[in-house]
Amino acid sequence: MPSHPSHVLPPLPRLPPAMPRSGVSAQARLALRQVLGDVDRSLALAFRSGADARDLVRARANAIGSVVAHVWQACLGEAADCALFAVGGFGRGVLFPQSDVDLLVLVQPQAASRQARALEAFFTCLWDLGLKPGHAVRTPAQCRELAAGDVSVFTALLDARLLAGDAAQAAELAAIVDDPALWPPAEFFAAKRAEQRARHARYDDTAYNLEPNLKDGPGGLRTLDLMRWLGRRIAAAPDFAAMVEHGLLDATERAALERSEATLWRYRFALHLAAGRPEERLLFDHQRRLAADLGYADEHEKNLAVEQFMQRYYRAATIAERLCVQFKERCAELLEPATGEPQTLDEWFVALGGRLEPRDAGLFLRRPRAMVDAFAVLLDHPGLRGLSAQTMRLLQQALARHRGGFAEDRNVLAAFLALLRRGAPAVEALAGMNRHGVLAAILPMFRRVVGRMQYDLFHVYTVDEHTLRVLRNVARYADPAAREELPLACRTFEALDKPELLLLAALFHDIAKGRGGDHSVLGEQDARAFGTRLELPRADVELVAWLVRWHLLMSVTAQRQDITDPEVVHRFASQVEDTERLDHLYLLTIADIAGTNPKLWNEWKARLLADLYVAARYALRAGLDSPPHAEVRAQACRARAVELLAEGGVEADRAAALLADFPEASFLRHRPELVAWQARAIERSGGVDPVVAVQPRSARGGSSEVFVRAPDRDGLFAAIAATLDRLGFDVLGARLLASGRGRVFDTFEVLDAATSAALDAERARELEAALARVLSGDRLDARVARRTLPRRLRHFQRAPRIEFGAVGAATQLALVCSDRPGLLAEVAQALRDARVRVHDARIATFGERVEDFFVLTDEDDRSLDGAVQSRLRGLLLDRLGEVEATG
Repeated sequence: MPSHPSHVLPPLPRLPPAMPRSGVSAQARLALRQVLGDVDRSLALAFRSGADARDLVRARANAIGSVVAHVWQACLGEAADCALFAVGGFGRGVLFPQSDVDLLVLVQPQAASRQARALEAFFTCLWDLGLKPGHAVRTPAQCRELAAGDVSVFTALLDARLLAGDAAQAAELAAIVDDPALWPPAEFFAAKRAEQRARHARYDDTAYNLEPNLKDGPGGLRTLDLMRWLGRRIAAAPDFAAMVEHGLLDATERAALERSEATLWRYRFALHLAAGRPEERLLFDHQRRLAADLGYADEHEKNLAVEQFMQRYYRAATIAERLCVQFKERCAELLEPATGEPQTLDEWFVALGGRLEPRDAGLFLRRPRAMVDAFAVLLDHPGLRGLSAQTMRLLQQALARHRGGFAEDRNVLAAFLALLRRGAPAVEALAGMNRHGVLAAILPMFRRVVGRMQYDLFHVYTVDEHTLRVLRNVARYADPAAREELPLACRTFEALDKPELLLLAALFHDIAKGRGGDHSVLGEQDARAFGTRLELPRADVELVAWLVRWHLLMSVTAQRQDITDPEVVHRFASQVEDTERLDHLYLLTIADIAGTNPKLWNEWKARLLADLYVAARYALRAGLDSPPHAEVRAQACRARAVELLAEGGVEADRAAALLADFPEASFLRHRPELVAWQARAIERSGGVDPVVAVQPRSARGGSSEVFVRAPDRDGLFAAIAATLDRLGFDVLGARLLASGRGRVFDTFEVLDAATSAALDAERARELEAALARVLSGDRLDARVARRTLPRRLRHFQRAPRIEFGAVGAATQLALVCSDRPGLLAEVAQALRDARVRVHDARIATFGERVEDFFVLTDEDDRSLDGAVQSRLRGLLLDRLGEVEATG
């Protein structure tokens, strides 16, 4: 962890006495600009030499305050009935390198017009100096009226600090702020909590998780400001030290808050220096540079400097947010003290004022398992509002006292297992235990992933937050409201004998992230050790360990392989081995994908996983000795397609004639429903090529199906890919088949790129018309749309990897590279230029990372030899404008 060496702060500027009412000459303004520049340069140098940002921001506030007061004296002198106040962060004596300089002039009504020109000269001078002040000129009556109607205005006045002018005005301002009728404590508390909820709703979406806001995001500096405002208004305790004296914090909590604030101030100071503007978000543009500037270094590829840097931020913000929650609870209890006698809940706990409390203050020290039991009691009494502030404090004190022994206590582990055995309801308790640090105390390895981020666009949550989201997704399986969206998953979960094993697998599946090595392998070891400590039966321990080890297996198989191929299903089922593993893996996979990134989960993936689950379950029940023979499968598909066509009014002879033109692979690779739909499209066209049909809702569900029958010619796939790209469609997969009569039967699964959803009827018609127009031309239009690389993708461009492998009589191309607009169209052009045929394509995008697989042959339908592979590799790299990764 980077150190914070001491450093002597630069001296504050010495300003000559201002000549009252003389104004500020051009020469003096130049000198003052020089002073301000010297201050900022010396503070930046001090920061880079290791000075504490807490000292530097106060030094800058003092320096700016001196300059502002100097200009005030020059412009207004000892003006009566008029005073200048710093407000906002400046009022609190805190200014970061790019912070706003917020000012309030309080002026008596009779002096307002008399001082107007002097005030105009004052603010003009400040702008000339480059301070860009935010300012307001108000009478006391106006201040009172605005503060009464807007809690944010009232809050700004709480921080007001006299800089210059008539000191009597400070008393007038204090009278407004201290008026008990103006925002009484209970109203102020409610209004500030509402403000915070609205602010968090704005800054807690997925974009802000990856690029968090240091100031306004959850756990940011505004959270600490809120505690000070509430402390002042509710208990006359404006700082953390005073809060300890009034019992709103204890000494340990104060120290934790001050450490978090030191980190946040240090990061914000560095961010302002790096951005050179008032930037509050840790954008990707700055994260790597800031990590280096603050002394972080890569440990290994699984623990980059930037990941360590961001983890420290997330931990500081998490601590600040958690302690703020506890602080607000104490404020609520002060404002609404519990009345009446405690209500007995069980042998150990009572309810007081609707909140849970231990029967005696020493319970958690004497009986550590009570720290787990408390959350079980909350489940048993859903009417309770949660833990009391005193209970939260006793929890923290007991955890600090027990330390490592807590995780080894057999009674604690027994209570934890009993909680897990409640199934889905246990997730709510686990979330509460995580908020209060109990979960990390039971699972010390979990503490290592608290705040742990991965520097990519795929994982949008820290590992601990992702894990909690996966657990909540598991709990949804028991919610009747989820049955419509996930009917198969809900039925499968309902049939589990021991749902606690799925919860344990969810807890451990990513617990080894960041350690180096394969997190699945390391996590398997952790899960097996913990299951043994829980004294689970050996078979249960092995199931949990297997799930952690192979938690990515189903996702990888479904998204990267052809699950309509029985051989693929057979291999997958053989690795899973039994239906109990399959049931658990299916449920864990859904919860994991949906909990990684909200944009990843859609109906198409739901259907994909369901198809693989059903096919594997059938294979396991039928036995794994002999997968179905290809000829038998093709005959069954053809016969069913004829039946479906007959149900739609197509006579058997005509149906047979339509299907006779189809490649034999269609009956191996497609479902009968899809083959029948394609045959009906050909029938509607009168057999005239090109045939283009778009099914807005595919038979698989969640995506749209695009079918093209056309004469085979060079550049066909490239033209289709370019057209789909220009019109704004994402390609999920492609099945490219050729008949013996010189025609292609190409099928694409697509989503609307703007919505990540299947196409509506209008978009489907637009796509049909566009493709028909392109494919009917004498020359195929394969132009690739040129678009600017989005800002976020620019920071995640990595060298591509290209690998070739054998797939039967064909060659598989595996391309792993960074995403970019028009990528598939560029790849298709490279394939065209290499004069290779594309028979199958699996397109998968994971955040900024693309993993595409193509099955290729040469023009004579043979596998690609070394020369063709080499030529294709070069063409791909030229198109991507990259050098291939090595190693």
